[in-house]
Amino acid sequence: MDTSWFAKRPVSALRPGDHGWLAYSSHEERDRVIGPFVREGLETTEKVVYVTDLPAERLPGLGRGRPIDVDALVRSSQLRVITPREACLDRRGAFEPAKMADTVARELGSAFGQGFRAMRLTTDHSWLLNGPGRPDLGRMLGCEHRVGDTVSPSTMAMAICQVDRHACRPAELAALRDTHEVLVEVNPEFDDGILKIVRTFEPDGLRVEGELDAARHSVFSDQLHRLRPGRIHLDLSRLGFIDLGGLHLLAKHATRLPAGAALILDHLSPDVESIIDMVGWHRLPGLARGRRLAETEGIA
Repeated sequence: MDTSWFAKRPVSALRPGDHGWLAYSSHEERDRVIGPFVREGLETTEKVVYVTDLPAERLPGLGRGRPIDVDALVRSSQLRVITPREACLDRRGAFEPAKMADTVARELGSAFGQGFRAMRLTTDHSWLLNGPGRPDLGRMLGCEHRVGDTVSPSTMAMAICQVDRHACRPAELAALRDTHEVLVEVNPEFDDGILKIVRTFEPDGLRVEGELDAARHSVFSDQLHRLRPGRIHLDLSRLGFIDLGGLHLLAKHATRLPAGAALILDHLSPDVESIIDMVGWHRLPGLARGRRLAETEGIA
């Protein structure tokens, strides 16, 4: 499925009016997106609204780095933690899409009245999708459309709707994704305008974009060594050029992986694949060809 009409942005590049979508594959991926979203808002003059049953001190982004006085932020209303029951359930405990939209509108009005320059809102819908009393997909889609209608025209609101990608069927996940125009991902590990390296989580590895030349071998090698040993996948669909030294670096790293591990090259762009074919796969021990571009799932 083609997803080219979506805007894909690293979390720190979100801006007011963005109704973002995060389908995470692990808690690590979720925390590496939502953590900066929460913390960066609290470190500025922005209000953060989190719909969750978690206590404020356990929210992503608040447990590491520079200490944050969570109690003071809650008292000042810069951090607002709302339970799902308060935000989107009716008196019987059933999901009510209109109530969620009203919650967003109410919190946005309060943020404006309190003098905050922007409001960041996030919630995880996974509990709705895999819990008892699961609402039908139409109600979920209606909720997302209502939230989008509130956030998208705003000059001060931005939102990330989270969901565990394993909480529902792929078709349902795609339908929910399609109610958003912005796909949110982790911030790049490295980006100098020529080479961009982004962490991926399912499969575990890196997405490499741009050009990998001699001047960037060391930073790329450093990022490879930070990955957990195992079946490491490199998404090279957006890599336009790699020099021979870069190929040697890949092969050297692959031969040092433990037994049973592999360095898998997914979605090779035609230009990069032609370079590897010219060198010869047999001269690059430890590298394995992964999925081709035509086999991409479409739910990124």
